[in-house]
Amino acid sequence: MKYLFVLILSFFSLNYLYSQGCVAVRGGSMCSGSPGSSINLKANSYTVNIGYRYFQSFRHFRGDHEEKYRMEEGSQVINTSHFTDIIFNYGLTDRIFFNALVPFVAHHRTSMYEHGGNPPAGLAKRYATEAGGLADVRLGVGYWLFNPKEKKFNYAIGLGIKLPTGRYNAEDSFYNQGTNRNQNRLSVVDQSIQPGDGGTGISLELQGVHPIGHHITVNANLFYLFNFQETNGVKTRGGTGEFSCPDQMAARVSGNYNHASGFSFSFGGRMEGIPSSDIFGGDAGFRRPGYIISAEPGIGYSNGKFSAFASLPISLYRNRVQSYEDKLSTSQTGVYRQGDAAFADYMVNLSIGYKFGK
Repeated sequence: MKYLFVLILSFFSLNYLYSQGCVAVRGGSMCSGSPGSSINLKANSYTVNIGYRYFQSFRHFRGDHEEKYRMEEGSQVINTSHFTDIIFNYGLTDRIFFNALVPFVAHHRTSMYEHGGNPPAGLAKRYATEAGGLADVRLGVGYWLFNPKEKKFNYAIGLGIKLPTGRYNAEDSFYNQGTNRNQNRLSVVDQSIQPGDGGTGISLELQGVHPIGHHITVNANLFYLFNFQETNGVKTRGGTGEFSCPDQMAARVSGNYNHASGFSFSFGGRMEGIPSSDIFGGDAGFRRPGYIISAEPGIGYSNGKFSAFASLPISLYRNRVQSYEDKLSTSQTGVYRQGDAAFADYMVNLSIGYKFGK
């Protein structure tokens, strides 16, 4: 159990997960205050963790086909995103725990199509828009199915609520607007860089932890966020519709080798994304559904109550699937429609934590 705290930080490195690009998974995604963060929490003890993530998306996909011409002509959208999460976990008993995630984001986006158009018909001038601040807070409760003192393995179920605390109507300046492309206008920024989605959601998370021998642990997570609100009332920049409040999903499995020196090495795979249709509520509104599959090597260190972890999820497969609006347009016009999205090649995850109490 001594080194499980390092393993736990591997889950924290996925806190408030975002797909690596315009397929933006936001607001309480996989492992935000995960049950794994509390497997070694005794009653009345707690942990404080700070996580940081970074990615830059620039590769455009329509379906699983990469549109390489976008980079060749220089018209690709580039999103640079930074995420900082403060995570609190409190053990009510040895098996029941509470958690809270307070996330902050900083997004920088450059494009041509939003500022006069892509080449050759557009002005082909690249400008930037930005948004940041507090994102969507998540509160949760979890329960370990077995007594940690009696079992080497364990399973947990967690329930959480995602609150619409992040701005979902952030604005910035757009250039070369209007019929003659000679105006600058203040308008709502793209959905992928909005700090929040405007919806209140309920999350469900399942987790399993399985030690194999003295040094190896296998663990898995499943996460789903149910967003009940269909749209958030904010018109897209083009004014043709509103931003949706989509469901979010994620899954992860990894193996971990824990050395007596306190170092831990892990390797796993994960999938995360946004479905085109929600389980509850309507599916209307603008969204970029899709998913990404990544391989994730990681390294951690634990020394008493202090732990640190770093991982580098590397993209293996990216797919921007048809949205509800794409399917509706295809059905109405008979012309197949499928939007694109930009993805990153990798993500950087860093985390440090400290355990208080027993």
